[in-house]
Formats: sequence, C-alpha cells, structure tokens
Amino acid sequence: MFHKIASVSPVGDMMLEAVFQNGDIRRYDVSPLLARFPQFAALREVAGLFDSVHVEAGGYGISWNDDLDIESEDIWELGVPTFLSTNQKPEIGKCLSVAEPGTEYNARPPAPSPAP
Repeated sequence: MFHKIASVSPVGDMMLEAVFQNGDIRRYDVSPLLARFPQFAALREVAGLFDSVHVEAGGYGISWNDDLDIESEDIWELGVPTFLSTNQKPEIGKCLSVAEPGTEYNARPPAPSPAP
C-alpha cells in the first residue's frame, strides 16, 4: 500500500507534520538529513525555504524546490504518529500525545490484570 500525503506544514525547528490521505498524522524530523545530504543544509541557511514546503502532485512526496524532496513512504516509515486516525475516536477524558519514536500508538490503556 502506498501512503499518500494530503497536506504538510512546518511545526518547529526542522520538524514537519504530514497529514496522510487515510487521516493519519505523522511528525517528521528533517534535521538528520542535513548531516547526510549537503543539499538539505539550504533548509537552515536560506531564509523562508523550510516554511515553503508543499505536497508534490499526487501526494507521493513533499518538496521545497527541484533539489529538495522527500518521498511519502519515508515520512510514513520514519515519522512519529501524533494523533489517532480520523477513523478512530479517543475515549472521553483521555489525553492524546506524541508517541516515542519506534513505538506504536495505542489510545486505550492496557486491560487490568485479573485478581489472584
């Protein structure tokens, strides 16, 4: 399955928030790319460039210009889920928060252990 992006916006220092067409939302930290790929340094060096991020046609990725882009699957795989998908409803009184990288988000607390 290919995960297409519906919208993207900058939300902090080298941090993006991508909303996928299935309703899932992921936060993606661009800063590791600056060390690996020299062309991404422009996102810090050129005023306003980072904020000009936009979704590529078809939702298959995001870009800033012809030289700087990221595929949607990279954002899906490496991004951190931030909220429930639009198909799920949180329980009343439960707080939604950013999941730790590498963990799955679960809106429901674990069931209590049976009494001995």
